[in-house]
Amino acid sequence: MANVKAQTISSQLWAIANDLRGTMDASSFKDYILPFLFYKYLSTHQEEYLVDSGLVDPSEGKSVNELYKEIVEQEGLEDCLMDIAGSLGYAINPEDTWVSLTESIHNGTVVPGDYQRIFENFNTNAEINKEASADFRGIFNYINLGDSGLGATTAGRTKTLNAVVSKIDEIEYKDESGKDILGEIYEYLIGKFAANAGKKGGEFYTPHEVSIILAKLVTANLENREDTFTVYDPTMGSGSLLLTVRNEIPDGSRQGAVSFYGQELNTVTYNLARMNLMMHGVTYNNMNLHNADTLESDWPDGVDHDGIDRPRSFDAVVANPPYSAKWDNNESKLKDPRFSDYGKLAPASKADYAFILHSLYHLNTEGTMAIVLPHGVLFRGAAEGKIRETIIEKNYLDTVIGLPANLFYGTSIPTTILVFKKNRTNRDVLFIDASNEFEKGKNQNNLSEEHIAKIIDTYRNRVDVEKYAHVASLEEIKENDYNLNIPRYVDTFEEEEELDLDEINRMIEQDNRDIAALEKEIAEQLALLGVKL
Repeated sequence: MANVKAQTISSQLWAIANDLRGTMDASSFKDYILPFLFYKYLSTHQEEYLVDSGLVDPSEGKSVNELYKEIVEQEGLEDCLMDIAGSLGYAINPEDTWVSLTESIHNGTVVPGDYQRIFENFNTNAEINKEASADFRGIFNYINLGDSGLGATTAGRTKTLNAVVSKIDEIEYKDESGKDILGEIYEYLIGKFAANAGKKGGEFYTPHEVSIILAKLVTANLENREDTFTVYDPTMGSGSLLLTVRNEIPDGSRQGAVSFYGQELNTVTYNLARMNLMMHGVTYNNMNLHNADTLESDWPDGVDHDGIDRPRSFDAVVANPPYSAKWDNNESKLKDPRFSDYGKLAPASKADYAFILHSLYHLNTEGTMAIVLPHGVLFRGAAEGKIRETIIEKNYLDTVIGLPANLFYGTSIPTTILVFKKNRTNRDVLFIDASNEFEKGKNQNNLSEEHIAKIIDTYRNRVDVEKYAHVASLEEIKENDYNLNIPRYVDTFEEEEELDLDEINRMIEQDNRDIAALEKEIAEQLALLGVKL
């Protein structure tokens, strides 16, 4: 995180979270502190809208919240909510705003039912704008207000929630220039919770250094463009990878410059992604996120009224799917257009190639796809070998990158990045072995900016680099029976220095003479002391 103040504030919040969560594990407590951070963001964003749109004028000496309540009294709640939701996609009632909530906490007037009311009202209002309802519907539903980890009694749980809200409210979320950094703080906390959650953390977060590599790979040749750049992540987790791609796009922060598509099976993680994107300034009409199983019914599809499948395709596809996951590879899926061209289905116990083929299916002819997977995809045989051969013969595989071990949460295995393109004019494959280039960390290995730059520069230059990279011809790959195991193409063997045996023998003889002389000297000294051996 480049913003030092954001990192400082995030560290404070992390300390607060650890203090407040008591016996609750970090992976569970994130389901409270992150949603409340998001709720503060939504409420503050609504206040800004009320001022910017001219609906209220805080120069009158009253707070925005007070003026909002007056407007509602004058024009009616329904009309005000319609106006707000029409622009923002959501609307918060006057009694439910962050300011109203914190005032109630300070006054000691919060009752246990208040939090339930706030989220129920939000859900109701989320249905006002039908175009945006999918992005806000049920976004707070997974918060378990009755979790005994918050407290043994209703009053105790309310007290904990009040403490979370109060601590979040104490902190200023702007940097020295006045820029809102709540999105950066949210991103940092997601990473901290992922690191603390161990194996569970790997389910929703890709380490930022790996995200940067993927993002740079799929935008390597991108120039300024006036049309919208589309990016899709079929296993999006918390959405961080999508946002990292935006950071690598020229003028990517411009509203409408990027359109985000993502799918996630886990509902809690899907909600994290929705929050994460919106807290980074992505509006509801620039994102299309879906909560479902990527490998089952295809999404995002484009089935027309005539029944012909016309899938949506994207300028970039990025993914860090669950490794070697189980999936339903029923034979009927051979008719699925995502898989039908390859003659085989990924085995039921290893869905890696199912994710590859799904992602390839949604890549447009000019785009680039980058996916992280275990090394087994490079050399496993049977059905996977057949699919791999077909992909190579179709000339879709562009680059294979070997990463160091122990980079990811939840697994210590080394991984590989596969880069695909559909518009390739050459038929070679670039192999990069970056497995030995990392910084050793306490719990995980890390990639420095220099490590990342070396990978990307090598990818761009596409030439052999001794003991690091090799451009392999199709003939080489065929000679290896389409086995892509990186050591077959990049020789990293370091020859040991030759030993001079004569010199070693001379050194041993000298050591023996020195030892004998020392032993004689010790014996003489002991004799003088009257010690008999």
